[in-house]
Amino acid sequence: MPETVLVTGGTGYVGGWCIAALLERGYRVRTTVRHSREQAVRDAVATQVDADGRLEFAIADLTADEGWDAAVKGMDFVLHVASPLGGADVNDPEALIAPARDGAQRVLRAATAAGVRRVVMTSAANTASPSSYAEDSVTDETLWTDPDDPTLIPYRRSKTLAERAAWDFMAAYDGPTELTTILPGAVFGPILATSTIGSVGIVQQMLTGTMSGVPRIGLEIVDVRDLADIHIRAMTSPKAAGERFLATGEFTWMLDVARALKEELGEDGERVSVQEIPDGVVRANPAMSEIAPALGRRNRHSTDKAHAVLGWQPRPARDSVLDCARSLIARGIA
Repeated sequence: MPETVLVTGGTGYVGGWCIAALLERGYRVRTTVRHSREQAVRDAVATQVDADGRLEFAIADLTADEGWDAAVKGMDFVLHVASPLGGADVNDPEALIAPARDGAQRVLRAATAAGVRRVVMTSAANTASPSSYAEDSVTDETLWTDPDDPTLIPYRRSKTLAERAAWDFMAAYDGPTELTTILPGAVFGPILATSTIGSVGIVQQMLTGTMSGVPRIGLEIVDVRDLADIHIRAMTSPKAAGERFLATGEFTWMLDVARALKEELGEDGERVSVQEIPDGVVRANPAMSEIAPALGRRNRHSTDKAHAVLGWQPRPARDSVLDCARSLIARGIA
């Protein structure tokens, strides 16, 4: 009998690829959706793999208790990939913090009560980063972002506090369920559907010409397919229990992303701007306030632990960017 895995947030960009990767490896998968969107998920996954009757659904919302006990019942593992977006006011820290923190605890309460073997939770590399990216340093999983730093943007604070809450929950728990967290960088790569494209929207804006210039920001680009792979490696490796793993890829300036699109895509890349926006213009624009702290970023993350413990190796950032762009073009949204 195949092992069973619950993937939270099956309609999401990362969640969809996790489902496809698990099915390809022979697992049975149940995924949570907030509404009845089963066919959309089935159609997206079917672009990569035949589910062959091994995909089922549960209705559960990270902002409510209902449905979680039923969702985890009978599961061997949980990949907690979903992350709520919070309220309408993204500048209100609590609007982001409460749903992310409470959602993680809901999943863990249900998983531990059901005796799930391991929960792998998606966090973010910016939970293991210095408050300012200006330091010329390479940091690893032993560093925790300081959530009390007043300069932190709400998103970084919410991700840090949500992961902290998960580890605090497990510290007070005495039972067989294990926790592992994955800390990805900027997630690019091909899309499964046009409804949810996540951070790939950056590439879409470049291709459509709506990004008229490129800020001086560097990204540690990880391919969504490699991100799904590391989740499964962390789920199955005995050495991964109780560990954090950075899953960042190659550091790439956004200008180099734009240049790769311009150089490789011919007519499809004609609208891509390769003009860099001056830092002062970015800082003066209220709409860019959240990215301003990362201007000229020098800090990097080390993925030595993921390589050594899990045998994980991400593909080159340029490959991921181009595969991402080609999938957007093929689906008519770029």
